[in-house]
Amino acid sequence: MSTKQIAIPQDFILGAAASAWQTEGWSGKKEGQDSWIDLWYKNDRHVWHNGYGPAVATDFINRFREDVALMKQAGLTHYRTSINWSRFLIDYENATVDEEYAAYYDALFDEMQRQGIEPMICLEHYELPGVLLETYGGWASKHVVELFVRYAEKVFERYHGKVTRWFTFNEPIVVQTRVYLDALRWPYEQNTSTWMQWNHHKVLATAKVVKLFHEKGYRGTVGCILNPEVTYPRSKAPHDVRAAEIYDLFYNRVFLDPLVHGRYPQELFTLLEQHQVAWEYSTEELALIAENPVDELGINLYYPHRVKAPSRAWHPQTPFHPAYYYEPFELPGRKMNASRGWEIYPKIIYDMAMRIKNEYRNIPWFVAESGMGVENEGQFRGDDGVIADDYRIHFISEHLYYTLLAREEGANCHGYMLWAFTDNVSPMNAFKNRYGLIEIDLADNRARRAKKSAAWFRQLRDERTLTLSVDDEWK
Repeated sequence: MSTKQIAIPQDFILGAAASAWQTEGWSGKKEGQDSWIDLWYKNDRHVWHNGYGPAVATDFINRFREDVALMKQAGLTHYRTSINWSRFLIDYENATVDEEYAAYYDALFDEMQRQGIEPMICLEHYELPGVLLETYGGWASKHVVELFVRYAEKVFERYHGKVTRWFTFNEPIVVQTRVYLDALRWPYEQNTSTWMQWNHHKVLATAKVVKLFHEKGYRGTVGCILNPEVTYPRSKAPHDVRAAEIYDLFYNRVFLDPLVHGRYPQELFTLLEQHQVAWEYSTEELALIAENPVDELGINLYYPHRVKAPSRAWHPQTPFHPAYYYEPFELPGRKMNASRGWEIYPKIIYDMAMRIKNEYRNIPWFVAESGMGVENEGQFRGDDGVIADDYRIHFISEHLYYTLLAREEGANCHGYMLWAFTDNVSPMNAFKNRYGLIEIDLADNRARRAKKSAAWFRQLRDERTLTLSVDDEWK
């Protein structure tokens, strides 16, 4: 074993993230304000672990002052969450603000400022208003793009003096991939054309919101939080390399390229046309995207994705799916998070950082989510009642180390944010896997208790030096 130390720059973000729907709960929610995720829960409660969903979540909407105090205690410099589009308005067509819900955010931002924590706000984190899905098909509709811009205009108008770091979406590819590509979530419709239309309209909406923000002259930036999966081929053989390139094209470059470079990869157009995937776009829309790239990126990174060339022919009656070109590959001997079923490979952050530096104009970015979800954490509770989550401290240390190393080597990376600040609800898994620095005790009225990692994170913020042990000895 050896010990490594690396400095944490004074301006480097050490924060944590969450979302509105995963924390706030439905307290005060009015009829007709269901989001897509609310409707999924209402229509499909049986697939959510132990029946927990967004109805109560962590009750942040009523307990935010307590939680902001815990943020300060845990040493957060920044906190990223979302505004719930479905609740911020009571009339989506005319963008009429729900003053009660909006006032809650006024109070939250004031409290965060008082405690010295900077907000970073997403306009949508899976919170598409349910009525817009049922009426227009959600992001398949160009009208929904315009409604989103009206919503963004109202948000900026109200909070531009309190928030300067804005993001259009968190993980914009996820909902349509789970619903329309893989048909794993409500309302379960396999339609690759709809999937691509949702992708395009979220890119278009981002460009329109960037344009609006800058034309209004507001102070700050508009970015997007992406979840590109760092993709490795099984081998150096051309067929495996090609499989990884295609995976990267459909799941990573489909957003990275237009948001940063202002254009889709030509090969994406070619393959979609070849497989008769129909989606509507215009030269005017492509020009708008080209003229309004994002100011910065947040990148969510949890695990590597490994693929190999397909070993079987595609069934001719199965509609096109990008899996036509690849199969998953499980690396033998890989280190795993057994609770989540995800490989642990901290170098993904360094590899993504170098890619952004070399291929995406070294755009300003930060790690927007990184974390370790563990089941049955109560087994690690000590006599003092505190969960001794040394596994989380080790996970964060390794991933933060590669983040800081990449920065030292020229990556324009400005921070590292944890998923998550508290334990919270995740899609389907609910509270099964715990991610937080702060425990949420479901058996005790959702009482908050700091885990060992919270005190460690505060010390990290104060000392601005990361120290970790590395197993690098020949044995």
